[in-house]
Formats: sequence, C-alpha cells, structure tokens
Amino acid sequence: MMTRSPQGRTNRLTRPSIAVAAAVAVTAGVVAAAPDAKTAEPTPKLSLIAASTSVTLDSWKEDPGVYLDLGTYLTSENGAFELKVTRKSYKDPVVASQVFRNGKKTTTKALPAGLVKDFSGLPGFAQIKLTDAAGKTVLSQTEAFCPNNASGRVRPDAPAQSKYPQSCPVNPFTLGSVWGVENGWASNTYAGYYSKPVQLAAGTYTAKINVTKKYRDLFGIANQTRTVKVTVRERSWEEPPPVPAGSRSAASAPGGHEGHAGHAGHAGHEGHEKAAAPSAHAHGAPARTEAPAARTTGAGSTFNVGHGPYPPAPAALPWALKKESLQREAFSSAKAGDRAGQTDGSRQAPGVKPNAKRPTGKAVVPDVPKPDLRSLPAYGITVSDGYEEVPGKDYLAFSANVWNAGPAKLVVDGFRSPGKELMDAYQYFYDAAGKQVGYTPTGTMEWDPRPGHEHWHFTDFASYRLLKADQKESVRSGKEAFCLANTDAVDYTVKNANWHPDNTDLSTACGQENSISVREVLDVGSGDTYTQDLPGQSFDITDLPNGTYYIQVLANPENRLKETNHKNNSALRKVVLGGKKGARTVKVPAHHLVNAN
Repeated sequence: MMTRSPQGRTNRLTRPSIAVAAAVAVTAGVVAAAPDAKTAEPTPKLSLIAASTSVTLDSWKEDPGVYLDLGTYLTSENGAFELKVTRKSYKDPVVASQVFRNGKKTTTKALPAGLVKDFSGLPGFAQIKLTDAAGKTVLSQTEAFCPNNASGRVRPDAPAQSKYPQSCPVNPFTLGSVWGVENGWASNTYAGYYSKPVQLAAGTYTAKINVTKKYRDLFGIANQTRTVKVTVRERSWEEPPPVPAGSRSAASAPGGHEGHAGHAGHAGHEGHEKAAAPSAHAHGAPARTEAPAARTTGAGSTFNVGHGPYPPAPAALPWALKKESLQREAFSSAKAGDRAGQTDGSRQAPGVKPNAKRPTGKAVVPDVPKPDLRSLPAYGITVSDGYEEVPGKDYLAFSANVWNAGPAKLVVDGFRSPGKELMDAYQYFYDAAGKQVGYTPTGTMEWDPRPGHEHWHFTDFASYRLLKADQKESVRSGKEAFCLANTDAVDYTVKNANWHPDNTDLSTACGQENSISVREVLDVGSGDTYTQDLPGQSFDITDLPNGTYYIQVLANPENRLKETNHKNNSALRKVVLGGKKGARTVKVPAHHLVNAN
C-alpha cells in the first residue's frame, strides 16, 4: 500500500511529548503569584514563563536535527487571551482581532493589518538565541506562536477545561479560526512540528527566549527574557530509549508496551483511510524507536492528524496531574502519537453511538436548523505514475475537503439487517434543545474491506470530477463513498461551531466489519479531508491531452442529504497538465489570494 503524501513528502516521525518535569514546573512555578479568579479583571495579563531551567533535546543519527521545544509558555491571567482570525473570501486577506469578554458583554479590537498571513499562528512571536559552551552565538531566530498549542492549567482554580480549539488550522483554504489561552492557563510557545529542526552538535547550550517587541507592545507583555540550559544528545532509532534514574524500565511498566509509541502525524490518508499504524512509513522506512512519554491533557492539536502532512505539537500536563507526575513509573508506558482510538497520543476519539434501533414511524423533515455542506477547492495537487500497482499509468492526485457551515451538525446513522451487505442510512434532525424531532432515509452505507480502509462508507457524500476547459466532465474519480470525520477546522467563527468535535480521526468512528449499526457525524465548522493517494481514487490522466482542466469537488452530488443550501456545494480548482506520458507535469495557478497547490 502506498503511503506517499500528495505533496510528495514522506511521513515525518514523532518525538516525545513535553517532559514530565517541565510540565510540573509550569504548574508549580506560578501558583503562588496567581490572582484570585473571583476578582480577576476581564483584560488579560500575559506573561512568558519557562517550565524548567534546563531541557534535554534529542538529535537522531538517522534524521539529524533538533526540535527546539524549550518549555516556554505564555500565561494568561485576569481573563482569557482570545483572537478571532477570519477572511471574507479567498479574494480577501486574513485579518485578526482581539476579543474581550466581560460577562455577557463582548468587545473586539482590530489588530494591525498584515499582522497574520494565514491561520497557523502569530508569525515571529518568540525570539530565540542559542549560545554554545564557549559563549558563541550558534542560532538566532524567531518562531510563530499558536495560542491553541499544547497547554495546561497554571493554578488549581482555573477552569478545568479550556474552551478554545486544540490547534491552529493549516488547511490553505481555512476561512475562520479562534485562538486563545484560557484564563489561568499556559500555552507552549514552541511552534511544534510546524517548525523546522535545527542542526546542533551534541553538547550543552544556553537558550534565551523572549517575546518580540511588536507583540510585547501590542499585547502589553513585559520585557522578560527567559534562560534555559539545553543539553543536546545524539540518539539512534535502533537504540532503546534511556530510562530515567529511579524509574522502572519501559518493558516492566504497567501495560508492557515497552515504551513505544506510534508516530503522531501525517498519514498519507490513503484517500482518507487512516494511516493504519506505525507500519505505514513510506516504502518500508524503519520506524523510530519511541521513548516513554508523559500522559497529557489532550489539549493538543487534533486536526490534520492522519489526514495530511502536519503532525501536532505535543501536549502538556495539567495542574491536576502534578502529584501523579511524581510517580514516573506510572507514565513510562504511556504512548504518544497516532494510532487506533487516539489522535494526539492521549485523546480518545470514539465514534458517537448510533440509536439502538432504526427509526420507526413516518419519515419527516421538520423545519429545524440543518447542515450546510460546502466544498473547498482542491489542494495538495501532484502527478504520479502508477508505480508497481498499475504500471504505465499517469495519475493526478489531490486533497479535497467538504465541510459543514451549519448551523446544525450532520448526523447519519446506518442500520444493518441480519445477513445484508449494505446498511440503510438515515439522516436525523434536532430542535434547538438538541431533541431528535425527525429523520429521513438517505441512501446506504457499504463496508470497504481494502487494507487501510476497513470501515463503513456513506455513499454519495461527495464526488470528484476533472472538467475540461469548457467545464464539461472529462474524468470522474472512483472515490464517492466516505467515512465522515472532523479532520479540519475550516471555520470556527460560524454560528454553532463546535470547537471540540469528537471524531477527529477514523479509528473508531466508522464501525467494524461486524457492526450492526454506525453513526457518522460532521460537526459545524469542521470539514473532512480526503487525500487522493491511490490509483483508482485519483484521476487517470494517461490519455488526456495537455491543457487546462478544473478539479471539481462536489458535495452531496445526488442531493440525498437535506441541507439549508444546495447551491454552494461545488468548488473548482484550475490546473494545467503538461509533459508526456510517463512524465506528466501539473501547474496549479493561485486561487485568488491562496497560492497553495
């Protein structure tokens, strides 16, 4: 099975989550100074803190480079730090505003035009300077900051859960996002896997970290430089992970997992099919030996996990786990990364339970809020041959996303009659109080037995077509049945957007072969990305002449699903095919202001 990503990149392997000691320092170091939550003012006070005075970072012999997770956090007191980031259309730039909440009163302040270019975070937020043991500067750079990054509470009376989303979206066609650091919480300033590793020899260094001046001035952050001693150690994938002094070996830890974790991150989502396991590394590349990792809050990235080339940043420990973190042996078997039932190495993503029985009585479509399915333009566009599977063929591959603009979530249940191969599918409707008030038959679900799929697909959810320059159909993709999952935060500013959707991966959301019923949900504000990685799911362009074409992503092609609007289901992306058979090329012009292929 191929695992090549649409962008031609192979899977990037994960690294451990933030160390237990660092997370404890975040919680322990600032509790005494925290103000009383009951008397806090709504204007947030932001501070840069360091979780620990020292960190140890790994450089892998097989993949040299060090990720600068220095354990610095931005804390927010006297209220939450909240930003709203939007664009009216793909013809308009991305703009940001700060949101202030005081009880039922909400005010906003526009941030400077051009401050943000996309939805991945505040660019150039943290200034990092690294010197070696001799005092020579070996690195000076800035990093972006996603306020939704790995986070945890800094005092016990802070809200138990952060209301903000768990990542900053990186889909090039994102329309709106909400970023925030909850009151009494801290968010890691490390750019995570969105940053590039730096080349550092094994040894000791001193890191100085501060918030850059423009953000200090903009948000009233004190000019405080944090100093962290850094030890870089060289390791090999083939070597067992080091066992901290005083803790049991991973092999003897509870659960007997030998301290190994799956890789967190990109799966070439074999057309939306879960990168089945850590074995899905491209072309048999060796899997990295995984170090023991700490249990986490789950307050880390969940989107684009298993569905694109952007693994999440690691999550941190909450205040509530401070005592438990002292018992390190209880953590040594915890697994970080992406695998069945997990999205960020800690957070379970079970499929929501369907109704126990298929609906009875007269089908009715009531006058209540309904979903609004919309398509994003195709991206991640590339050409490839058929490899060993289909030699002599040329294919056009791409990623596509259908999202729900609301104001109601899409809920589809499948029910299987004993001995039948197909499930009967039903769409459900709910009133403003969440009570089910109607249903209608909406086609079928089918079991896909192919390796990497192995779950129930809802038929006729979307269709992909390659149109000629006159926008008449030329080729249709073989992919028209889907397992629904909330893989991408497309616009969390729409009405009723759910910032914490449940099924953000496919591991349990779409049933097993012996399932009698399945529920698939697409929440408001979220979209479902499929990458067209495999021959047969992408477009066969072997015999197509060179020239201009359009990739059409069409949601709800047969109008089986009931929506608020059926007129916004299609999106087109222009491509220009060139080259010759066996060596085809594709050029992808910018889509208005979005220049991402």
